[in-house]
Amino acid sequence: MRYTLIAQACAFSLILATTSYAANTPYTGLDNRLEWTQQESWQIAGKPVDIVRSLDGKNTFILNDQHQVLVYDQQGAIQGTIPVAAGVNAIDIAPQGEFLYLIDKETSQFTAIAVDFVIDIDTVGSPLKGPADAPVSMVIFTDFQCPYCIKLVPLLDQVMEKYKGKIKLVFKNMPLQFHEMAEPSARAALAANEQGKFWEFHDKLFTVAQLKPEAITEIATTLGLDMARFNTDMQSPAIRQKLNKDMLDAQKAGVTGTPTLYINGRKLKQRSLAGFETLINDELKKAGK
Repeated sequence: MRYTLIAQACAFSLILATTSYAANTPYTGLDNRLEWTQQESWQIAGKPVDIVRSLDGKNTFILNDQHQVLVYDQQGAIQGTIPVAAGVNAIDIAPQGEFLYLIDKETSQFTAIAVDFVIDIDTVGSPLKGPADAPVSMVIFTDFQCPYCIKLVPLLDQVMEKYKGKIKLVFKNMPLQFHEMAEPSARAALAANEQGKFWEFHDKLFTVAQLKPEAITEIATTLGLDMARFNTDMQSPAIRQKLNKDMLDAQKAGVTGTPTLYINGRKLKQRSLAGFETLINDELKKAGK
């Protein structure tokens, strides 16, 4: 059975201490060899039986005596509840929290649960391809200098053609710091978008063998853009603000690399045609399409 939860990315560190303290007394202290400070604390429903955290620290899973696994984000906000069998007394987790493993002491049964975290991503004002009201929304965070992003373009085109009219592709920038031309290329594409040429510019950027400032100028000229306006927009605070917004949205979604795709908020884990089809068909079924 698949359980869908809502996840948010924040900052939190859980500290466990063996020292006995009165209720509501923070864990903080110092001795000759050890210093400790409570970082966060929250109340949970029921009595805890077992606890695990994803290795990235984004989510905490607490098994309680009410036959539930409570899922918390890094701020201690409850994200969802997974019902489990009465005999489940131990849990474990895959590194990124994509699978939860249960042990039932009464039946001596092992169970693996696939966990999907549905992310809300702000796409207002972002370049999109396909019907704005399409039942399936595919959001991609990408880098114009990323070789894996370049290789994905033909597959994305294939997916868009296969599900034409039922899917839209929303573009979000995530230029990686170690790619020197990624950030100026992102600003250039957004500047081209101001003149209604984003996707044409996007496609040509991904065909350039080696990105250089001259290549950006050549693409803009070839597309017949107003070069004075284009150059001004590239350097404008408004374009930089849009780029920063994309990068902030990536951070909120927990994106750590490119390309990263979400289909109706669910992260694509298998970048193949079959992987796309599985998620898209599932979402179309939900929408009754």
